Amino acid sequence: MSDSSPLPPVRLHSEAELARDALATPLLSRAVRLARWAGPDIRVGAGGELVGEQLAAAAAELGLDGQDAAAYASEAWRVAVDTGLVVVVDEEEGTVTTGADLGLVLSGAPQDVLGLWTGALETVLADASVPDLEDLVEAVDAGGEIDFSALDWDPEAEAEFLDGVLGNLYLLTARADGPDDAPVPLPALAASMIVPDGMGEPTNDVLEQVSDAMMRLDDQFRVLEPAGLVDFQPVDEALMADADEEPSAAVDDTDVTRYGMVRLTPLGVYGIRARLLEAGFAAPAVGDLADKGADVLLDSTSTFPPTAAQAETEQWLARREPLDAARELLAAARGADAGAPLRRLRCQQALSLVGAEAAPALHEVLDDAELGGLARVWLAERGVPDVPAPSEEMVFWLTVDTIAAQLAAEGNSEELRALVEGLAAQHGSFFAAAWRVEHPATPEVLEAMGRLHPDRAVAKEARKAAFKARSQRG
Repeated sequence: MSDSSPLPPVRLHSEAELARDALATPLLSRAVRLARWAGPDIRVGAGGELVGEQLAAAAAELGLDGQDAAAYASEAWRVAVDTGLVVVVDEEEGTVTTGADLGLVLSGAPQDVLGLWTGALETVLADASVPDLEDLVEAVDAGGEIDFSALDWDPEAEAEFLDGVLGNLYLLTARADGPDDAPVPLPALAASMIVPDGMGEPTNDVLEQVSDAMMRLDDQFRVLEPAGLVDFQPVDEALMADADEEPSAAVDDTDVTRYGMVRLTPLGVYGIRARLLEAGFAAPAVGDLADKGADVLLDSTSTFPPTAAQAETEQWLARREPLDAARELLAAARGADAGAPLRRLRCQQALSLVGAEAAPALHEVLDDAELGGLARVWLAERGVPDVPAPSEEMVFWLTVDTIAAQLAAEGNSEELRALVEGLAAQHGSFFAAAWRVEHPATPEVLEAMGRLHPDRAVAKEARKAAFKARSQRG
């Protein structure tokens, strides 16, 4: 991703909903419980960490048991300290007290709670980039210090890798038009980071790197899930069994879900977007344009996926009276520049969401060369009587404008191919008249029709018409 290329917009839940989600996450809820438990009898180590009996007591306070109890309690305590829920009063004596930020849990605004959660997220992201305990133990040298060179671990590179993975997951979420879509297979996510663009069949070396990355991500997403960042289905343990061992049940290695599935939660979408914005990326959210002018709305939504474009437009319309909104949209749709046809298409789509109260605005532009055609369509669709029939010139102009907009929006899509075939079939003399249409995009539209039409004779006719159109313009 480039910080100069805007991402598609994501649809965010309300801050109140997200704050409730944040407080319900295992990580933050445990940190809050330990903050309430903290008192004058608690003692911490030099780095503010719980040790010995205090750590065991924290795990018991959280109702945790088993081999991971101490690790979960330690992480929750670290989050409590890092977010200001707990404050170390005296580092030498190791005394602590409840932090003022604990009050935000009950009386703070949703944005305050989300601030606590994003602080907790930074802690857990740092944890996710650290090698697991077994690797750390194996790297301890004779002097009891960790030999980082033996780990083959570059903290900065590891953090960048995880940021890249989460960025790709966010991009897939944005392209899917919302956070509630199907999860992403872990191998596909790993491959997005490893396989070079344009590579055909991956080499064995690349496949091995993808497999290693997938297992790394399996460990990391297990750490991130309690923070509420992702919904995660881990890699099936049976797939990692020793080849010499007899599996307890038949393993279907064609079932992609067994290799791990992951998606961002609505809270995760909020969190990653906040980090992207802080890093300088353009990461829009639906609703960002609600207070902008119609010109900004039409230009910006021209690059949005259809569902996001409609959601953005609905929010924009909700702030305006229908008649005023229609007039503003129509004024913004005018123009002879390259982006104008797509603006008019987005205008037409926006007007489809407006009620009959907007009819006077459409009547006002019936004689407008650029808007008269779409105005007639809008009025006719609503059964408005006495709508004047368009001239042949206006019909052809609107046809060229529509195809130009579709080319800009979708390229050489199957839908556009069907439209081109239908036009040529319905109007036997279409190309004989179309090259004369005084629309800036006429030559490009006719050339596209020549590319798209499957009949060689019709395609040749379209290319001849495109040549005439260019010649006419000098």
